[in-house]
Amino acid sequence: MARRSTKTPPPEPFEERILDIDVVDEMQGSFLEYAYSVIYSRALPDARDGMKPVHRRILYQMHEMGLRPERPHVKCARVVGEVMGKLHPHGDSAIYDALVRMAQPFSMRLPLVDGHGNFGSLGNDDPPAAMRYTECRTAPAAGLMVESIEEDTVDFAPNYDGSEQEPVALPAAYPNLLVNGASGIAVGMATNMPPHNLGEVIAAARHLIKHPGADLETLMRHVPGPDLPTGGQIVGLSGVRDAYAKGRGTFRIRATASVEQVSARRKGIVVTELPFTVGPEKVISKIKDLVNAKKLQGISDVKDLTDRAHGLRLVIEIKNGFHPEAVLEQLYKLTPMEESFGINNVALVDGQPLTLGLRELLEVYVDHRFEVVRRRSSFRRSKRADRLHLVEGLLVALIDIDEVISLIRGSENAAAAKQSLMTRFQLSEVQTQYILDTPLRRLTRFDRLELEAERDRLGEEIEELTRILESDAELRKLVSSELAAVAKKYSTPRRTVLLESADSPVAAVPLEVEDAPCRVLLSTTGLLGRVDGEAEPSAGGGRAKHDVIASAVPATTRGEVGAVTSAGRLLRVPVVDLPQLSAAALPSVAGGAEVSEFLTLAEDELLLCLTTLDESSPGLALGTEQGVVKRVVPDYPANKDELEVITLKEGDRIVGAVELRTGEEDLVFVTDEAQLLRYQASQVRPQGRPAGGVAGVKLGDSAKVIFFGAVDPAADAGVFTLAGSRGTLTGAAATTAKLTPFDQYPRKGRATGGVRCQRLLKGEDCLVFAWAGALPARAATKAGAPVDLPEPDPRRDGSGSPMKKQVAVVAGAL
Repeated sequence: MARRSTKTPPPEPFEERILDIDVVDEMQGSFLEYAYSVIYSRALPDARDGMKPVHRRILYQMHEMGLRPERPHVKCARVVGEVMGKLHPHGDSAIYDALVRMAQPFSMRLPLVDGHGNFGSLGNDDPPAAMRYTECRTAPAAGLMVESIEEDTVDFAPNYDGSEQEPVALPAAYPNLLVNGASGIAVGMATNMPPHNLGEVIAAARHLIKHPGADLETLMRHVPGPDLPTGGQIVGLSGVRDAYAKGRGTFRIRATASVEQVSARRKGIVVTELPFTVGPEKVISKIKDLVNAKKLQGISDVKDLTDRAHGLRLVIEIKNGFHPEAVLEQLYKLTPMEESFGINNVALVDGQPLTLGLRELLEVYVDHRFEVVRRRSSFRRSKRADRLHLVEGLLVALIDIDEVISLIRGSENAAAAKQSLMTRFQLSEVQTQYILDTPLRRLTRFDRLELEAERDRLGEEIEELTRILESDAELRKLVSSELAAVAKKYSTPRRTVLLESADSPVAAVPLEVEDAPCRVLLSTTGLLGRVDGEAEPSAGGGRAKHDVIASAVPATTRGEVGAVTSAGRLLRVPVVDLPQLSAAALPSVAGGAEVSEFLTLAEDELLLCLTTLDESSPGLALGTEQGVVKRVVPDYPANKDELEVITLKEGDRIVGAVELRTGEEDLVFVTDEAQLLRYQASQVRPQGRPAGGVAGVKLGDSAKVIFFGAVDPAADAGVFTLAGSRGTLTGAAATTAKLTPFDQYPRKGRATGGVRCQRLLKGEDCLVFAWAGALPARAATKAGAPVDLPEPDPRRDGSGSPMKKQVAVVAGAL
């Protein structure tokens, strides 16, 4: 078959028309059209509902699709397709990006979309999955945005092609623009509004409703500042005040971080909250760049331990020898852990872009709610009036239902029946038509009492709605109560901490902390810590495993204390490096740090006590196992971190060290032969650090000192002794214990043998433990379990009573 020709005749010649247009005029007109479209249809939110057109169209279309919070999730691609096809013909990526943001709890203070799947991570470190994988439905808060939209509460306008109708604003049962904020770049202008706390914003709105003339300072008592979804700290509120007053201002957001013990010997900075829109990967990348460029020192490692169960956790390990607090200040200064947020409250009001302060934003919203509630009330009154009209007609018909049925049956047609009913019962055309449209079986089943109750209820509701529409006070009261109900159901505690500071300067390294008074504590198990203030630790406590405070000295946070060891060494310890403990938890030292984290001790070397480095103090008193006593002149050179405070004889060691408070204390030696010697500290002349001390107590050939201490003679003090056998370890065999009032032991001269403090029983040949100090005392086993001490025995040299538990440590009131 021959191929058919596809040639077409050439087009008819057309008249050439070339128009000369001024390029300036053309570009000016076209650009103005483009700018207008971006400003009003794309980038700026409406001040009434806080929505850009794309967000408003997404929520409205999801509402139309029936995607309620109790309904199953649907694919995001389906929602995007519906929105793009019916309302927003600007591309699927723009719609999906807006939908994703409304589902992110780290972007929205009150999320409007309930997402299922990967919707991205903080700072967009992990992008969201494609729309074909994720699912969504409206969140409960979205229902508040479209609540009563079917009741003629807002105006509707044609969509882009006139085939659909869309709302020009949503009813918005809460101030969404302030609660969730907004950001967008238009042409020649931009908006950047931070989120706020729902409860605070509603409280301010209700105050403005009640007091229309309220000033900014009053409103800021309710809304002190932004409340960001990611928490953090806002440093300096002057910029916030400027923004609330004029619509523009700047504030700084700081990450929430703390210094913690991240390993046995290393401290670190743990970040749990980052500035708004900043993700952990951005921080980690910046830290690594700074460390490699040698602009940031003291960091050994950075780990991102964030997970869904525990939330954000960024661990920054600090090298030994660096103050974590100082490194943290550098991180605030050099990394995104501290960012600026520029507030620019630009929104559309009556179609015009305006810069609004806090009061203006609240006024626009409140006026919008007045209009919504007014239109809703009018709509509901109209509906109830229509229903009341029908109910009244039914009640008239039910009075003589048989006659009504007879008239209908006897009429030639519907028109005749309608006219007969209207004439006979004085019914309106609407009432008559409703009766005729009602099936006979339903008409005869109407309960007159129910209809009368419905009539009364409708009358009351119409009366209430009329009162709202005619009374401005009632309208304000209703709007305020509805806002209060929203706040009660959806408000959450504030996440962002507000720090009032003019400029919040970043401290330079080394760290300059406030030199505030504190107390440094040492426990008998070797834990160190500090408490603020000058609260005295007590010896009381709960009946549970506990530590016992062995030494407590006053200090300042930027000062140092001395740590005295059994080898006769004094080691300096910076107070700022010690963990801070709660004074309320005393006498527990839980949370303290091991001595080994600050001091390097020999295998058999023990930390005995703490001392101030104040040269005006009475100084230290030391007692050795071989009976030597020494008072040390408090002369501690500042350029040495380690000092020898006594020259020990070979084989000797310090068994007790104590800082004298007044110099009027009594020094006490207790030997393993059950001898106790007590004499005034003034009998011992202070000596310089190199000296070896003087004879303190007279010992037998094989005797040794097991306790040395200092006791205030005016205090309620006691002596606790524990008898046993040299052939067994402490606690391995039965022992007897005795607690004796301290005043039962007389003072003797220095270097004498003292007096017997406990009579040994059969099977006992020595004292295995002794202690003297202020009462009440705390005792514990080696495992830390509390031990009840025996009742005081007034006999100076009496025998002890059996112990159910073996005492390992005792400490008294400090």
